[in-house]
Amino acid sequence: MCGFIGYTGLPTDREVLEKMTDRIAHRGPDDAQYYCDSDVALGFRRLSIIDLEGGAQPLENEDGSLVLVFNGEIYNYEALREELLQAGHIFKTHSDSEVLLHGYEQYGEALLPKLRGMFAFVIWDKDRQSLFGARDFFGIKPFYYARMEGGLLFGSEIKGFLPHPAFKKELNEEALEHYLSFQYSVGTDTFFKNVFKLPPAHFFRWQDGEMTVSRYWEPTFCAEEGNSEEDWAQAITDVMADSVKAHKVSDVEVGSFLSSGIDSSYIAASADVDKTFTVGFDGDSHYNEISYAKELSDLLGVENHSHIITPEEFWETFSTIQYHMDEPLADPAAAALFFVCRTARQHVKVALSGEGADELFGGYNIYCEPLEMPAYDKIPFPLRRLIGAVAARLPQKRGINFLVRRGKRLEDRFIGGANMFSEKERRRLLKHPVGAPAPKTLCRPIYDKVQDKDDVTKMQYLDLHMWLAGDILLKADKMSMANSLEVRVPYLDRYVMTLAGRIPTPHRVTVRPNVTKRALRRAAADKLPEKWYQKRKLGFPVPIRVWLKEDRWYDTVKTMFESEAAERYFNTALLMRLLERHRAGKEDNSRRIWTVYTFLVWYHRFFVEEA
Repeated sequence: MCGFIGYTGLPTDREVLEKMTDRIAHRGPDDAQYYCDSDVALGFRRLSIIDLEGGAQPLENEDGSLVLVFNGEIYNYEALREELLQAGHIFKTHSDSEVLLHGYEQYGEALLPKLRGMFAFVIWDKDRQSLFGARDFFGIKPFYYARMEGGLLFGSEIKGFLPHPAFKKELNEEALEHYLSFQYSVGTDTFFKNVFKLPPAHFFRWQDGEMTVSRYWEPTFCAEEGNSEEDWAQAITDVMADSVKAHKVSDVEVGSFLSSGIDSSYIAASADVDKTFTVGFDGDSHYNEISYAKELSDLLGVENHSHIITPEEFWETFSTIQYHMDEPLADPAAAALFFVCRTARQHVKVALSGEGADELFGGYNIYCEPLEMPAYDKIPFPLRRLIGAVAARLPQKRGINFLVRRGKRLEDRFIGGANMFSEKERRRLLKHPVGAPAPKTLCRPIYDKVQDKDDVTKMQYLDLHMWLAGDILLKADKMSMANSLEVRVPYLDRYVMTLAGRIPTPHRVTVRPNVTKRALRRAAADKLPEKWYQKRKLGFPVPIRVWLKEDRWYDTVKTMFESEAAERYFNTALLMRLLERHRAGKEDNSRRIWTVYTFLVWYHRFFVEEA
């Protein structure tokens, strides 16, 4: 919908505020508005979706004692509005934004569990000289804040802080160390010192220079036995129909992304949209899902708009992509998402997408791993650990990798959707490692909350708290907003989560045959042909592995690996060894190479070009 930026506890300056707001103009090209007094400065960029004429922000309440800026959509705002009208509140717009303002007046922080939607917002209380802010249940919308010179800067994107004279730009090298393992910025810290992320499902209060952060909601898994797969499929059908309907609330046209997989296909088939959007890469069909998308769109009777991404435009746009990301994200799918958002924005302002289905319903292929060869788990763990240690010294291959993994407990081997460099490897790679905690140390507090659950549920729970917000939703928000497009995610609805948390593991994931999202696939069978609802998960494939063996792109990466920034932070001889062995076909180092290259591209954009 939009973006906001602001600060308090520092001298206010309208000119500085406008420069900060200009940095996030892509989030809202339709309008720019400001609120500035001696105590707070608030800037807002609007992408008009609901109440096109009357939804301007910053928005004040009746007596002007509260001021709101808000990014997102509240899908149940009409019901909440009626409730608040009956309580005596007076509305001057028909926007969902005003529901937050009066809802906070009426309920305080107790408003948050009543909301259905995606949101990040702040409310300035003039009388109390305090700030209240919150982020949605799953972290669909971003919220950053920075502690600088006794004041607080806050907003939708870090780049909005850069024009403020109090902002001190420094690289957080501990974040780099974590990133080399996870491929994204993990936890509440960011790549900028003293800049933090408000976690999903949390709110904060700022008063007298002090900040308190609290949690207001948490996803739970509590399996209910006894229902058949048909029962669960019907429940999914009902809850998803309701969620899709809610996510289509808009005063502008809504379209849908469409790949070859079940997640987006089910949304597109359920949403009754007129347009779908797809991208792919030329060449190997493994990297091109356009034919699948066009075929399904024809069956659904809707238009499909597609774009084939050339290697040239991919590589030439990559610096811009990392600029919009704010922090380096080494998921190659982020670039593909940028192009599908660009394609969609030529036709609509809002698009539905399939993020979240894997984390809620058990969709990643790796979730099958704990269920493979259960007889092996009957071997005493000390013996399995010894076997794994021996196997780790042998050349990696499928059987050997199984022994290595099963020689470790799940909590020690699974850190989420990516695991690029081990703790030992990243220490060797970095020129000046800072001794950041081991990846499993960061994951431990999350695993501790589900000690009594099975391994598949533990993996889903970890991904919900780390991978989903740190990678999946980060790129969904930043790539869509880079193109002034709003992306909505019907799977990430708190009512859908409540249902998903009740489904037993055997109705989510099974082996022999390996099937993920069992109950969701059964629900989708009523709307999709078997070719789509039974399709194995592919992700958003990008031919990085192939390109890095081609002279032009090999040279591009090599130049970056020999740059001053690379010399400053990395042992470049090890970087070149990764690159050379990949090019020679001795190892597939593509994801590791891409992780380092992405950081260097990001660093050059923010610390060299912005110097």
